[in-house]
Amino acid sequence: MQIFDSLDISASGLSAQRRKLTAISSNIANVDTTRTDEGGPYKRRRVVMLESPELAKFSTVLADQQSRLALTNGGHLPEPEPRPGEMAVGSGVITQEVREEPTKPRLVYDPNHPDAREDGYVVYPDINVVTEMVDLIATSRAYEANVTAMSAAKDMTDKALSI
Repeated sequence: MQIFDSLDISASGLSAQRRKLTAISSNIANVDTTRTDEGGPYKRRRVVMLESPELAKFSTVLADQQSRLALTNGGHLPEPEPRPGEMAVGSGVITQEVREEPTKPRLVYDPNHPDAREDGYVVYPDINVVTEMVDLIATSRAYEANVTAMSAAKDMTDKALSI
């Protein structure tokens, strides 16, 4: 693994967490939105992230750094499928999609609301602000962790160049 690989992984994490922060803030901002362009109440958005590793055998990764492992018997290590003896070397995380959650809307009785149905109920999105805030805190911490990892990689590069 090269130093630029760690920067790429952190950058993909930053990008994915930024998308997640945007979706969460949109959910919080639209907690009381009863009418959208598509019709009906706002639907909660959730970011779906996938790992996008390029798997390499542990022996291959170490053999690049220590030639003595190149003599290791290949039969000692598992083949094609990712297993515990393998590690991810690759490209971090990707955002597969921003999906609208298929949740049932909540009904609130308010016959004076302009969007009230004939029975007096208003259809609101089923968004729990407390859940969204917890997700927001976790996502911001994940973002900070990626910034810290990127900063550490930069510091290591600076130290290596100063030798």
